Amino acid sequence: MKTTAALILCAAFLSTQFAYADVALTVYNGNRALVRETREVNIKKGAQTLEFDNVAAQIDPTSVLPKFLTEPSKISILEQNFDYDLIDTNKLLSKYIGKDIEIERTGKDKRKNVKGRLLSVYSGLVVQSDGKIVLNPEGEVKLPEIPEGLRLKPTLTWLLDSSYEGANKMEVSYQTGGIGWNADYVLVTDEKDTQADITGWVTINNASGATYKDAKLKLIAGDVNMIQPAAALNESDKFYDMADVKNEAPSFQEKSFFEYHIYELQRKATVKDNEIKQIEFVTASKIPVKKVLTYNGSRNQKVTVNLEFKNSKENNLGMPLPAGRVRVCKYDGSALEFVGEDMIDHTAKDAKLSIYTGNSFDVTGERVQTNYKAGSKWEEQSYKITIKNSKNEAVEVNVVESFYNWVNWEISENSAKFDKKDSQTAEFLLKVPANSEKILTYKVKYTWK
Repeated sequence: MKTTAALILCAAFLSTQFAYADVALTVYNGNRALVRETREVNIKKGAQTLEFDNVAAQIDPTSVLPKFLTEPSKISILEQNFDYDLIDTNKLLSKYIGKDIEIERTGKDKRKNVKGRLLSVYSGLVVQSDGKIVLNPEGEVKLPEIPEGLRLKPTLTWLLDSSYEGANKMEVSYQTGGIGWNADYVLVTDEKDTQADITGWVTINNASGATYKDAKLKLIAGDVNMIQPAAALNESDKFYDMADVKNEAPSFQEKSFFEYHIYELQRKATVKDNEIKQIEFVTASKIPVKKVLTYNGSRNQKVTVNLEFKNSKENNLGMPLPAGRVRVCKYDGSALEFVGEDMIDHTAKDAKLSIYTGNSFDVTGERVQTNYKAGSKWEEQSYKITIKNSKNEAVEVNVVESFYNWVNWEISENSAKFDKKDSQTAEFLLKVPANSEKILTYKVKYTWK
């Protein structure tokens, strides 16, 4: 059985004639966006229904804010509705249960129309025709019109009372789910891991149920709790121009906004429904980086590898970087190879970034407790930490030791100098020669009242 619709559309279901004037899209990290559309509509005097289709299927109806830009005082909005019962085969047929339908059959170059009453559409069609019950009849089902209540597209409708007649511009803003964005970065290090190039991409995933054509695109970076419509930017506000980083016209401009950051695309873009769109937003080269090996034996038996650099203008960066994934690559002499990835949080300018790429293969650590003593108000522990280096070059390893933060502690009889990083952390820097090992010993004493 084949179902089509030879549909006669009633005027009540036709979308109001309009022309797009402007579309603005502000996308947030939390899978939500603010849409602002301006359309040209025709208004008649008296009571009428105005329809506004092609809106997002995941719209939040409680966030809709309509505004007429011409003679707004002469137009009253009495009701607002969001119609989202969209047409599909089952919904369309189910509206005709108990009614007569027409089935067209084709055979030997002839067409025959059979009429019958539709009894059920569940698990196939059940039709009563010529006093018989027919299950799943062969042929093409034809229906005269779209039943009341079904829509071709998600539609906002308003009941208006107007003393104004003529063309008008209508601005509608609303929030929708199903669309979000994140940043993705690729960091490529040089042969000695002392410099790196970085490229950042904005990735927008639109599954909101609408296409935003030639939209003015803004991205909000930050942990937004209550989403409010973004305020207009003042021309006097300072922007971080990406041309400072890359010697060509910037794709995005960035500025502080409330406690967040706005990234505004410097051209219009079409964001299609069910589309993942990527736009380059930052690129910089010759960033000074440092490869840091760390051993924290109380938490991890592996020696971790991080690449560290400062997000500063002196390092060819110096703009707030939105949260996202950083993929690290390096040339092996002939091709670019992937060496690890990490997530970064929203990072302010001049802040330090540390990208965890994985664990070292050739540098290993071992941590052993060698002694323990305790009294009524004190405790003493001794440790031996061995760092082995199987590389053909010397390495530096940060040995991190963590202590109780609820008592006083003091290190004594240590074989290497240390820095007290905070109330529960000490860090030893060990230089380990090639194909050799280095042993660290220390004693810590805890006291309390």
